[in-house]
Amino acid sequence: MPYYIKGNKIELLKNGKDYFAAVIQSIKKARKSIFIEAYIFSHDMTGKKILTVLKEASQKGIKVYLLLDGFGSRDLSLKVINEIKASKIYFLFYHPKIAPYQMKRISLRRLHRKMILIDHEIAYIGGINIIDDMHVPNGKAPRIDYAAQIKGPVVHLISRSMVKLWKRVSWSHFEKSFIPKDFYKQIVEYPNGTKLNFIERDNFRHRRDIEKAYLDAIENAQDEILIANAYFIPGKRFERALIAAAHRGVSVTLLLKGEIDYFLSNATRAFYGKFLKEGITIFEYTKSFMHSKVAVIDDTWSTVGSSNIDPFSLLLAREANIFIWDKSFATQLKKNIKEDIRLGGTEILLKDWDKSHLVKRIKSRIAYFIIRISLGVANI
Repeated sequence: MPYYIKGNKIELLKNGKDYFAAVIQSIKKARKSIFIEAYIFSHDMTGKKILTVLKEASQKGIKVYLLLDGFGSRDLSLKVINEIKASKIYFLFYHPKIAPYQMKRISLRRLHRKMILIDHEIAYIGGINIIDDMHVPNGKAPRIDYAAQIKGPVVHLISRSMVKLWKRVSWSHFEKSFIPKDFYKQIVEYPNGTKLNFIERDNFRHRRDIEKAYLDAIENAQDEILIANAYFIPGKRFERALIAAAHRGVSVTLLLKGEIDYFLSNATRAFYGKFLKEGITIFEYTKSFMHSKVAVIDDTWSTVGSSNIDPFSLLLAREANIFIWDKSFATQLKKNIKEDIRLGGTEILLKDWDKSHLVKRIKSRIAYFIIRISLGVANI
């Protein structure tokens, strides 16, 4: 079992309704500093609420640092950006004005992390962007997604990571921003607290850390593997690990996205035939859009984070997951995933997949081929 830090408190947050309520409350109680990293920051109702409380915090003398991905948040207007800067919020884009379709590694290396840090004491981590849950096409139900609120010693690791990245990006922009050094202080350890491990993925020292954490848990699974992941295009080792687990008699269930928002998302279905033949159960979430990046293994190990299981998350983007070793949290997360399956999941059966869905099978092969060629062109 990998190293875990004891003495933490963690709370599961599902969907934007619970997540943003908690985040706004924490921002309003902030005393010294607020750090936010996001891939998408939409200037919709939710985004406006977040900006309002951030501006209020800044006006009270609290240091506010907002780091957004230059592609994911490309729709944020210059007018809004100028308003943010005018309110004395430190604002930066990660890789601004670089399109991912330029098939270069630097173009595809996005800031995909979704993290918030309050006073270096409370952290939020997960897959939820700053965008309305109801920002979905065709009047569908709210998208489903997960995050977690964290307190305790592991926040120190999150703090160091966020401060380090802010400094690196600000230096690359030739901008100066004062950062108090209070993040080095000792953080309270909670008696009988939860064991957590913060793992990030970057293109330097932590290139495959998230993938390795997943693989370690899968390869040691004994009873059940339950994965809910929006963009699921596993590499060969990940694919083999899941199949080997199924061969050992482990129950392997995947909840994947049924509503396709990007053509390349069809590549997930390229694995259906092989996985189904190996005894892996697959559900598609069709009630609305699913953005989840969570998993539970053997009712003890679980993870919540920003990382998809695809080449872009596991090989290119900056990602961050929290890994939890706790039966109570795993039980709660498992219950939620099972509820997602019950309320919006459609099981994909081998006999149906082989005999029908011809168009979906063709699209999946084309999408998968495009991704492989793109990665090859980018020399990945």
